[in-house]
Amino acid sequence: MKISTFFYILKQGFTNIRRNILFSLASIGTIISCLFIFGIVYAVVVNFQSGMQDLENNVTISIFFDEDIPDETVQLIGEQIRVLDYVNTMDFISADEAFDKFCEQNYDDPKAAKAAFGDDNPLKNSASYEVTLKDVSKQAEFVAFAKGLDGVRNVRSSEVTADSISTLSSLVGYASVGIVVILMLVSIFLISNTITIGITVRKEEIAIMKLIGATNFFVRAPFIIEGIIIGAVGSVIPLYLLYIMYQKILEYVAGRFAVLTSVFAFVSKEELFRTMVPVGLILGIGVGLFGSLITTRKHLKV
Repeated sequence: MKISTFFYILKQGFTNIRRNILFSLASIGTIISCLFIFGIVYAVVVNFQSGMQDLENNVTISIFFDEDIPDETVQLIGEQIRVLDYVNTMDFISADEAFDKFCEQNYDDPKAAKAAFGDDNPLKNSASYEVTLKDVSKQAEFVAFAKGLDGVRNVRSSEVTADSISTLSSLVGYASVGIVVILMLVSIFLISNTITIGITVRKEEIAIMKLIGATNFFVRAPFIIEGIIIGAVGSVIPLYLLYIMYQKILEYVAGRFAVLTSVFAFVSKEELFRTMVPVGLILGIGVGLFGSLITTRKHLKV
């Protein structure tokens, strides 16, 4: 393609937008609204999943050993668990540590409680491995595996918590995908209408261009450029607004709700927008391109 041809097509794309300025602005406004809502949904979902991940990391599975089990067998059990790729952390809790933890959780004066028992540890057979998983949905599989290991007396887990976290994460994921798909379909519909009007306005001009030998690409290209421009403009504006808004929200929450930030760690704006910006641009430009392609294919019989 000649440079002059490229600039002509680009110029015609902007001309089409100017000719149908109201419909073009409506399409841009729709994409802005859709991507703005998408950005909000995305930010909520990412922070939600981050919070769910923190919860998953706190869902502990305790593995208790047979009485009078040799240290070598305990180490062997640990090695068999450690090689599993979905295991996140594994900590050995000795009988003494288990008793210390019990006293701290159940007595106002843990030291006095421990002194009352003297050298007799009522939890002398309570040494265990405390394990967390990268994916809490693997808990049932892991529990079955751990129960089958030689030397394991009992495996204590929280199936209700694990199932609730997995179900909630799935529901949020499906709902967010559904919302995004609906928003993108609405944007494609409006862009398609805008391109259709542009084709109708230039119908005679297009017919003349074909009579003098214009190629299919030369006729379609300005409308495709129009769709891409609408998509690009409609994606940049909401991304900028979302960046400013998210930054302000983080500052506000940190200043007014310090207790909340200590309990729930919000995803940083750098981490969030590292993915949101390219995804938003791809969605916006992709919607514009797809809307213009299907419209020119349908209405330009050239």
